[in-house]
Formats: sequence, C-alpha cells, structure tokens
Amino acid sequence: MRLLISDANILIDMEAGALMETLFQLPVQLGIPDLLYYEEIEPGTPGLEYLGLQIMEVTGDYVKYAQLLPSQYNHTLPAKNGPQPSHNDYLALALAKQETCTLLTGDANLRIVASKEQITVMGTIGLLCAMVENQLLTVDDAMNALNKMKQGKRRLPWPEAEKMLNALR
Repeated sequence: MRLLISDANILIDMEAGALMETLFQLPVQLGIPDLLYYEEIEPGTPGLEYLGLQIMEVTGDYVKYAQLLPSQYNHTLPAKNGPQPSHNDYLALALAKQETCTLLTGDANLRIVASKEQITVMGTIGLLCAMVENQLLTVDDAMNALNKMKQGKRRLPWPEAEKMLNALR
C-alpha cells in the first residue's frame, strides 16, 4: 500500500471538511513525523493513530537535512505565498524524502521546496479527487466538504478545486 506523508495543514483541511474518517478509508497509508503530530495535531485532534495514521520517526540524517533546508531556501521563497515553512513542515518533507514517497501539503512555499528537492507533492484537492475516484464521496459530497473548508477559513485555490471536482462528474 502506498505511503503518503502529511503535514499539519492537510489534516486541518480534512477536519474542517468533516472528512477525517473518509481520509483514512483511502487505499493508502498516511504517515506524519512524530514531533509534528505531538506538537500540532494531537492537542486538537487526538487519536488519529486509531484511524490509521502512522506516527513516524525522522532519522538522524534526515533531521539534519530538514535543519539545512531553511538556510538553503527560505530567502528565495515568495512572501505572497504565505509564511515560510516551519521546522515541522521541513520535517514532513524530510520524512517524505526518507521514505521515498509523496508529501501531502497545501503550503505553497513548502510545495516549491519539495519540487526543488524532487519530492512528489499532493494536496487537499488531490485527496478530494481521490476520494471521489475511489467512490468514498460523490462529487456533491466533495463540493459540500469544500464549502465547509471555505467556511472554516481554510486557504485553497477555490476555482481550481471546483473545476477539478466538476471534471469528475
């Protein structure tokens, strides 16, 4: 089964869209760096490991790799894309590289760094499409979830999301 490594914002989007249980029905394994989970996710949404979230350790060499990324990239990232990736964001990227798998993120600047580091990226829209393609949601269900995310003040490219979902009808 394919492993996907998530940052915090993907899980926050899924929670805002009331899709957390549906997310874990996808035919993939979802992982997250242990530090990111304990610092950012568990306090507000405990128990995701019981749904199937793998809480994973970033090994020493990849922790060092994550620590080098800010000095290598932060000065090049456009401010219009939002804040620079946090240490925990870079740990998620490092874990995806460590495990040679896809990084789940909606963070525009983290996506730029992942692309430069040749790491495949997927975001919330891709997950919504996968849920529809795997018949876990209808397109209308996905649109409703998207609306909940919008009401929850999540940041997504709304027109692009609607266009991609409508193409699945």
